[in-house]
Amino acid sequence: MQNTVAKVAVVGSGISGAVCAATLARNGISVTLFDSARGPGGRMSQRREISEDGKELLFDHGAPYFTVTNPDVLSVVSEWESRALVAEWKLNFGFFDCISKKFVNTENQERQCKKYVGVPGMNAICSALCYEPGVESNFNVGVGKFEWIEQENLWLLTGLDGQNLGHFKGVVATDKNIVSPRFREITGRSPPLDLSYAPESVKLLDIPVNPCFALMLAFADPLSLVPAKGFSFTNSKVLSWAFCESSKPGRSCTSERWVLHSTMEYAKDVIAQTGLQKPSYETLSKVGNEMLREFLGTGLRIPQPFFKKAHRWGSAFPTASIAKEEKCLWDEKKRVAICGDFCVSPNVEGAILSGLAAATKLKGILSSL
Repeated sequence: MQNTVAKVAVVGSGISGAVCAATLARNGISVTLFDSARGPGGRMSQRREISEDGKELLFDHGAPYFTVTNPDVLSVVSEWESRALVAEWKLNFGFFDCISKKFVNTENQERQCKKYVGVPGMNAICSALCYEPGVESNFNVGVGKFEWIEQENLWLLTGLDGQNLGHFKGVVATDKNIVSPRFREITGRSPPLDLSYAPESVKLLDIPVNPCFALMLAFADPLSLVPAKGFSFTNSKVLSWAFCESSKPGRSCTSERWVLHSTMEYAKDVIAQTGLQKPSYETLSKVGNEMLREFLGTGLRIPQPFFKKAHRWGSAFPTASIAKEEKCLWDEKKRVAICGDFCVSPNVEGAILSGLAAATKLKGILSSL
């Protein structure tokens, strides 16, 4: 690594923030990363649960896999593959029709692109990037306020608890709600970034998002009558897809684990009744029961699981891209970049591209200071 020349704060340890932080660090820029979560990953995080009999159960309850077509991202993923951080998931995929209760088009269309997964979990990629030399990662630390100090030409970050988190020459934010009223709806707090500091961020105000519920299931025995290890549902108002977690490379096979995702319509209906605040145990229990009932009703002779738990992704899936050309929002004067899948395309590849773009913007301007 080159000699450290500047200090940048990256807020958010999902794939976009992690890629940005690691890229900056590799170019000699000192990075301090903050995330309110317990560990890295965002929607690429891995959930650890313990069953009633003490079994450890691991689930990729967000992104099940990712595909790549962009040459720049392919180069990055190839490097991750050489470090054994990712592997190709090669098992059968298909579509299940809930009216005919039959699989259709199994394998054919779904095998056109390689499907990559993190090893031994989707969070392995972000975990490695967040601890590269030059990146200081701070978890369980939420940023409550970004403040531009004009006379010092620096950013001051303040924690949710009022703690001074430091001064920085540049900042990168990865939360699409950072200036949005939606932030207050979710957290009860004011948005951390004032629009006046980053006028370009006004584009964040109207990003449409889709909610989703994930259901984590564990079975004592393999679901031998299910011919595909990953499939989308058609003609279901409740379920959008299902994936067998334990069939991925590098996963434990001591139990068969599946992750189901709901349709956006189902999730919107639940949120309309319960609000955007953190869902109650009763709400998640009801959602879990309804999603499991739909899964058991496929006619595939699926047994009762020994573990079941639902999770809500309240506004995690953007349905629009706000910076397809630039790939991130950028204010050169104040050296603030906002990146994420909402900038390029709503998937892992889009998030990676946006993180790379934010790093390039900051690297260019900081090298001239």
